Amino acid sequence: MRAESVSLDRAPSLNSPSGNHLPMTRIKTLLALCLLPGVAVSALAEETYPVHPDSVAQEGVPRGKVEGPFKWRSEIYPGTVRDYWVYVPAQYDAAKPACVLAVQDGLNRARGWKLPTVMDNLIHAGDMPVTIGIFISPGVVPAPNEDAQPRFNRSFEYDAMGDRYARFLVDEILPAVSKSYNLSDNPNDRAIAGASSGAICAFTVAWERPDQFRRVLSTIGTYVGLRGGNEYPTLIRKTEPKPIRVFLQDGSSDLDIYGGSWWVANQDMLAALKFAGYDVHHVWGKGGHNGKHSTAIMPDALRWLWRDYPEPITAGHSERRRTDLLIDGQEWELVSEGHRFTEGPAVSPAGDLFFTDVPNGKIHKVSADGTVSTFVEDSPGANGLAFGPDGRLYCCQGKTKRIVRYDAEANEEVVLEDVTTNDLTVLHNGQGYFTDPRNNQLWHFTTAGEKSVVDKGIEFPNGVVPSADQTLLWVADTRGRFVYSYQIQPDGKLLYKQEYGHLHRTDATGQSGADGMVVDTEGRLYVTSRMGLQVLDQLGRVHFIISKPYDGWLSNVTFGGPDFDTLYVTCGDRVYRRKINATGAMPWQPPVTPPKPRL
Repeated sequence: MRAESVSLDRAPSLNSPSGNHLPMTRIKTLLALCLLPGVAVSALAEETYPVHPDSVAQEGVPRGKVEGPFKWRSEIYPGTVRDYWVYVPAQYDAAKPACVLAVQDGLNRARGWKLPTVMDNLIHAGDMPVTIGIFISPGVVPAPNEDAQPRFNRSFEYDAMGDRYARFLVDEILPAVSKSYNLSDNPNDRAIAGASSGAICAFTVAWERPDQFRRVLSTIGTYVGLRGGNEYPTLIRKTEPKPIRVFLQDGSSDLDIYGGSWWVANQDMLAALKFAGYDVHHVWGKGGHNGKHSTAIMPDALRWLWRDYPEPITAGHSERRRTDLLIDGQEWELVSEGHRFTEGPAVSPAGDLFFTDVPNGKIHKVSADGTVSTFVEDSPGANGLAFGPDGRLYCCQGKTKRIVRYDAEANEEVVLEDVTTNDLTVLHNGQGYFTDPRNNQLWHFTTAGEKSVVDKGIEFPNGVVPSADQTLLWVADTRGRFVYSYQIQPDGKLLYKQEYGHLHRTDATGQSGADGMVVDTEGRLYVTSRMGLQVLDQLGRVHFIISKPYDGWLSNVTFGGPDFDTLYVTCGDRVYRRKINATGAMPWQPPVTPPKPRL
């Protein structure tokens, strides 16, 4: 989509408050001071902006009301108390769901932006829909005595990465306001706004929950190294585009301190959003870290954010990605649901998909026509699955401490006994590997029943898969951030262990959540993780992150379909599929030589 830019700022004035020009000697003194280290122009010249006509109360425009403050004690942020206010437009009709504008930093921020008046005018003019404003203050944990300071939660709530604040809004504040007002639950009808740390908070809410909020207003946004926000430009470039519309404002005299340069960071955000194909608009000025410029442009910012409403906001598309996997119109499709915890997807040479329901000890089969049936009724603790070159299905059977295999009629044969297992792979030459996270070990085995430990020390070894040419073995560490790489020797032993694949991780635990893996014929490695399906090139660098289909544990992945060009993932209690621009390299097939990697 097209990115637009307008400059509504005005250059700082050297005029005196009375409107008379300063004496030339004073001007020279100011200019000389500007050359001194650490002295910013914004500190020497007052920012002035024209008052927008839509920020002034207009005759004949019905006025809404602001109710509150209402006190809120949060469970998601234990011990905190805060106030929030609700703006109700005069046009509100309880019979019709109203749109929502959530604003961080409470009524002070809303009044600073003149939001009640601006919303009165824009709603009356039809430039934005009938919208309930919710102005929310950051939480505070009150001091236990008069000699102590409260714990101020603003940075923790606003600057943090992850979905905690989004859950606070969705699970606590919106339901509370909905008791009194009819709020729309359509994400296309919800906007969120903030300044500084409140701005990155607004973006994070939409980024984490585009199923709840899709319109973001960000002014002097704190996309710097305070709590990880500096990672956003990289994540935006790598992650599958989300259905979000973003308005950015900043000034060239914004903060430049220990956490970074706000001005540079906002420009990086714009470049990343444009690269990834987002619907983004920006207004740059020369001002500092304050609300003067954003107040002057607020009516136009909201007007742009709600333009073409109620047309739905959709995800854009980047034309410049080095790794281009997605196909227009191909989204995640539900294959099967109603299980307890799905794992171990594996595809047979005939194209049938098999997966496990671990707690129920079942192995299910999805035929080429989409029919789901139970292949094995009782395989206790069945977890990882893999087909071998013999056409049989190998299974990590956790509760019996065995690896077993099944023929086409589901007849079971024991391969290994007295082993703790999680996931496994079987190569074309009949050699296999399985992970033992309980004992931090990696095992080699053969289809004839031989086994030996080939590595120790990974904190939680989980998924295991060979490279497309079957000369390297990759092992995921769920509790770390790396995928380990080894060179496979002719006798099955492993050499040259290295922390190779560098994964992105969330703030939730500091762990990547790396689990199942699969490779394609181009040599790319697909790793399920907390952040989504991370796609790495042969050099171990994440090029792209495909979003999870569902808010569950993304446990494993494989290729399937007649041409092995469809991803199948197990996620929570469900199985999904998605056709992409790649072909899987299955371990039981002969090795494939991928192209030489681009350095």
